[in-house]
Amino acid sequence: MSGYNDGYWWSPDGLRLHYRDYEGGDDGRPPLLCLPGLTRNARDFEPLAGRLAGEWRLICPDMRGRAESAYAKDAMTYVPLTYLQDISRLLADLAITRFVAVGTSLGGIITMLIAATHREWLAGALLNDVGPVLDEGGLDRIRSYVGVGQSHPTWVHAARALAEANGDVYPGYDLEQWLAMAKRLYRLNSGGRVVLDYDMKIAEPIRAMGSEAGVDMWPVMQAFQGIPTLLLRGDRSDLLSAATARRMVDTIGAGAELTTVPGVGHAPALDEPESAAAIDRLLARVLHE
Repeated sequence: MSGYNDGYWWSPDGLRLHYRDYEGGDDGRPPLLCLPGLTRNARDFEPLAGRLAGEWRLICPDMRGRAESAYAKDAMTYVPLTYLQDISRLLADLAITRFVAVGTSLGGIITMLIAATHREWLAGALLNDVGPVLDEGGLDRIRSYVGVGQSHPTWVHAARALAEANGDVYPGYDLEQWLAMAKRLYRLNSGGRVVLDYDMKIAEPIRAMGSEAGVDMWPVMQAFQGIPTLLLRGDRSDLLSAATARRMVDTIGAGAELTTVPGVGHAPALDEPESAAAIDRLLARVLHE
């Protein structure tokens, strides 16, 4: 994927972090700040950038401990509030004060924190298969694989491992699609092996937290009122229930749209026809606000 510039910024605690900057054609449009899921990185938004770059500017950060961003010395900084601090520094460095947040899973949690603390930054928001309540079954599945190292001799081996582990999430994928996902999730190490492209220690805060209840995030939904908001939910999702999604939209009110993406679980890849059409509707609303 070409068409982007590599950028770097420094976190408040001194980590050198990386982002991709896809140029947009209209300076009057707010940029899209694309925030990836827990084990994902900037490459996760290649399909979205392939469709929108040129018309919209896309800024796609690698969170600390992922891909080209530095790994943290303290694993307990791999938490949403620290990611929010990192992103706030990036926005300050780029002099960006208004944007459309595109948050997948963990990225959606960061988007909710932005709404709670700086809602004036949000020209629009996309919450991709995430909400204020997450189903325990999905959380257990995530805990089962995050931080478990994998090593494969070839990209095809990595793709087949992904297919075996995630066949229920993307049952319609063929080998070419699994290969594309592998290229976004894995990297080649110095020994020529294909390995996961994140710090295995990102799992430590999740395991330390266990299943105990956290902060009640439902009040945050009210912060999205008046902001064009799209909620995507995979109809096979084990993390965001249909009931939670409906309650989110009801709480936000008239500015919110719920789109259920058929045939996928957690989380939609944003290149499904239903996802693409819903994103286009969201961006059209952003332009007319």
